[in-house]
Amino acid sequence: MAFYPLQIAGLVLGFFGLVGTIGTTLLPQWRVSAFVGSNIIIFERIWEGLWMNCIQQAMVTLQCKFYNSILALPPVLEAARALMCVAVALSLIALIIGICGMKQIQCTGSSERVKAYLLGTSGVLFILTGIFVLIPVSWTANIIIRDFYDPNIHAGQKRELGGALFLGWATAAVLFIGGGLLCGYCCCNRKERWRRYPVPAYRVSQQENQRKVTVPRKTSTSYV
Repeated sequence: MAFYPLQIAGLVLGFFGLVGTIGTTLLPQWRVSAFVGSNIIIFERIWEGLWMNCIQQAMVTLQCKFYNSILALPPVLEAARALMCVAVALSLIALIIGICGMKQIQCTGSSERVKAYLLGTSGVLFILTGIFVLIPVSWTANIIIRDFYDPNIHAGQKRELGGALFLGWATAAVLFIGGGLLCGYCCCNRKERWRRYPVPAYRVSQQENQRKVTVPRKTSTSYV
């Protein structure tokens, strides 16, 4: 197969995208406590994630607790959970389909066309995964920034952007690049196959024209 480095680079980036998606989903640092005010001595640091919240006391003790009720969660948190779970499932399916489309894997046969379509499908799924990751991360960041500059919210309830959000943005970028490489591999493979195997009807028409030209010459010489 031509353009083999595109295939390898796309699958490697897709694997890192899968790991980043799982890490973004599980990490509790989506919302962290904001140090607002003149008091610089902070004894507690609060982390809030999709599944748990953690309190770090005196930079030593860390206590985490899962949310008790799913129905009591805010709608934004429930939607972010659902989108990130879908993103994890999509990235896993995309990676499996991409591995099945590799040249060395014979479970789908040896047809280059089928393998190219599998890699293209994997690229599209990786791009969809990046969109599903980008939506809850950007949505949560927008809410945090809006509440931070809201004067009606108490300083103790304000939060800052956590490390999981930055990981989510980086993961979305990696998924977009990996999916784009796999889709580009599929398109390049199709173009190369068209150049290698042109349309047979064109050849047939040329042969027929040559026969029509040569036939009168034979008939004219026969009379002589």
